[in-house]
Amino acid sequence: MKKLNMLAAVSVLALLAGGATQALAAFPEREVTIVVPFNPGGASDMTARIIAKGMEADLGKPVVVVNKAGGSGGVGMSQVARGTPDGYTLSYIPVELVMHKALKLSDLGPDSFEFIGQTTMVPAALTVSSDAPYDTVADFIKYAKANPGKLRVGNSGTGSIWHIAASALEGNQGVTFNHIPFEGAAPAVTALMGKHIEAVTVNSGEVKAGVDAGKLKILAIMTPERDPAFPKVPTLIESGINLEFAGWGGFGAPKGTPKPVLDRLGAALQKAASSDEFKNFIVSRGMIVRYRNPEDCRKFVDDQYVFFNDLLSKMELGK
Repeated sequence: MKKLNMLAAVSVLALLAGGATQALAAFPEREVTIVVPFNPGGASDMTARIIAKGMEADLGKPVVVVNKAGGSGGVGMSQVARGTPDGYTLSYIPVELVMHKALKLSDLGPDSFEFIGQTTMVPAALTVSSDAPYDTVADFIKYAKANPGKLRVGNSGTGSIWHIAASALEGNQGVTFNHIPFEGAAPAVTALMGKHIEAVTVNSGEVKAGVDAGKLKILAIMTPERDPAFPKVPTLIESGINLEFAGWGGFGAPKGTPKPVLDRLGAALQKAASSDEFKNFIVSRGMIVRYRNPEDCRKFVDDQYVFFNDLLSKMELGK
């Protein structure tokens, strides 16, 4: 009798395992949501939306983007990290993830997620109003030195990559900015165009519309090479400032998401990131396509975690 009961139990477990395998094989069976932890209109939002479109075509189910701003990305990312690990709710993962613990913004870190892949690198650009009284970085820094704390520099939230970028420039040049946080880069750029602040250090793609409209001008790009979208704009290094800075973006799922589901999502992400539509879209908005598969993405994010924690331990972030 005991032997029969054991055989019955084994049969039930086999059936359950088979059912689970079939469920995973059928993934996705419904809509997939990507949470963007910033407001609409910024680089993160734009990237997620074009990726969602590509993944939707491959997965055969709707992939929708939902914005959950707040806490320098912490609100949206935390929501996903605490969610059910079934692959139906994903997060756009910005560089801010690797800085949250060091800045005491949240307990989020690389171990909070399973990574699906990296898609972009995001150059920073020091941008001001087109009628500002400085046309070069040297002029800007000279003004900052003569007017400590007067230059209001907008960012996408306290502790965000663009806050760190401005703080790094501030520390490198021995000047003092008045850091103004916003819930994302888009509202910071809007404030600059409305002349409520004097500068931003956000992605060049996020200021492109303002530059094209003649309302903004970029003083310098903060990556080692010039931005192909703005080939006439010098880099900080070319301008005599030994500093480079860039953000990045990828996608992740809650810890514990089954590997077959991650593999399916990863394949869809890779296909979306390899499309000409995505590449053209990203380049036109001042970003750089940089795909990394899940394993390489994990290693990269872990390395970035070490790098930024070391950097932040040496920096004074001010306000």
